[in-house]
Amino acid sequence: MKYAVIDIGSNSVRLMLWADGTLYKKLFTTRLAAGMRDGVLQEDAMRRTAEAIAVFYREGVAEAGAARTFAFATAAVRSAKNGAAFCAYVKELCGAEVDVVSGDTEALLGAYGALGTQDGGMIDIGGASTEIYLRKGGKKAFAVSLPVGVVRLKEACGQKKDLLERAVREAVAPLAGQRADVPMFAVSGTACTLACIFLQMSFAEGKIHGAKLSRAWVAREAAELCALSVEEKKRLIGMEEKRADVIAGGAVLLAGIMETLKIEEITFSESDNLEGYLRYRGLI
Repeated sequence: MKYAVIDIGSNSVRLMLWADGTLYKKLFTTRLAAGMRDGVLQEDAMRRTAEAIAVFYREGVAEAGAARTFAFATAAVRSAKNGAAFCAYVKELCGAEVDVVSGDTEALLGAYGALGTQDGGMIDIGGASTEIYLRKGGKKAFAVSLPVGVVRLKEACGQKKDLLERAVREAVAPLAGQRADVPMFAVSGTACTLACIFLQMSFAEGKIHGAKLSRAWVAREAAELCALSVEEKKRLIGMEEKRADVIAGGAVLLAGIMETLKIEEITFSESDNLEGYLRYRGLI
């Protein structure tokens, strides 16, 4: 059975085509959460995101021949006062029914993607929220969705290390007292970009899955990224240009999570909430 899954994130829209395994993934950076004021998605952000969804929906249904095509939305849509209006706009534009998932469900999707049904932990740093999930003895031990992500950090703090660190300390306070004493995996854009920088290769080279990042390296890299201009970051080997203006905040956030949860090493997983969504639906 062939499935297409669209992840409507706060920073990007992604498509996965699945047929007995992941065939491919594609991404548009649309910054849906950019410029949100008083919990309202901005018109330009909604338009460019809806148009990206429509392109992927047509690809899944008409071009790829998927038997079923799913679309799910995360923090930006679920937290927005006009989230329902955005979903209605998407349906009118291309016919896609958008499943708006809760923070707890979003954490579970990432865990299903990175861990399957095995014990372990997962960190998913997104544009407007960050999900952390721990499974021990086959059962959920801890799950949280923190209302902080790379787009929100960039808009609040820019590239300033002191402001980013202060914001991250406040954001990770709910993790105090938790300890990640299981193998930990990181998914999605921030972790992928850091893995590419660590390995000195682009994601297109296809050897990023399984990269292991130490807490000490992430902390050092976060400091170095904060010290570089956006243009300097764009020139780094492994950097995806459209992520250059948000990667510093993402790195500071990952370093803060690893420090708080006493994580010595984290492994990047290419399998994430896209695969996780199909497992959550019981389709794979």
